[in-house]
Amino acid sequence: MSPSDPTEPFDLDKIARLTGGELDELPFGVVVVDREGIILEYNTYEREMASMGTRKLIGLNFFHDVAPCTAIQEFEGRYAAFLDSDDRTIEPFEFVFPFRTGYQVVNVIFTRTSNDADRAMICIVRRDLREPAPSWTSTRT
Repeated sequence: MSPSDPTEPFDLDKIARLTGGELDELPFGVVVVDREGIILEYNTYEREMASMGTRKLIGLNFFHDVAPCTAIQEFEGRYAAFLDSDDRTIEPFEFVFPFRTGYQVVNVIFTRTSNDADRAMICIVRRDLREPAPSWTSTRT
C-alpha cells in the first residue's frame, strides 16, 4: 500500500521500526497509540491531512479526543481485537473520515511497532475526498 497505489504493499516491518522524524518523512499518515488509544506519536503527514495544525496531540486519546468518528466497533473495536491477537498486522480496511471539507476515504492498516503487545501503529492512506452531505434538507417544494 502506498499513497499513489493503495493495493501496492509496503514494508511494514521497516515502517514499524521507524520513530519520530523518520515517521514524519512518510507520504501517508501514521499514528502510534497504546492499548487505551493514547497517542504516543503522530506524524506530520497525518497532522496536515487531518488539519490538526499545531494542536498538542501527544497524550490525547485518538479514538475519543482527536478522531471521535473512530470510536466505533468497525475501527476502535477492530484495533482492540488486533492488540489482543498474535497478529503482526491486520488486513487493510476502508474507512470514511467526515471532515468539514468533505468525506475522506482512506485505507487503514494496523501494525505492531515492536514486540510490545500494548502499542501499535495506525497507518492511514488517503484515497479520495467526497463532497460533504447537506446538513439539512429543505421541506419546501
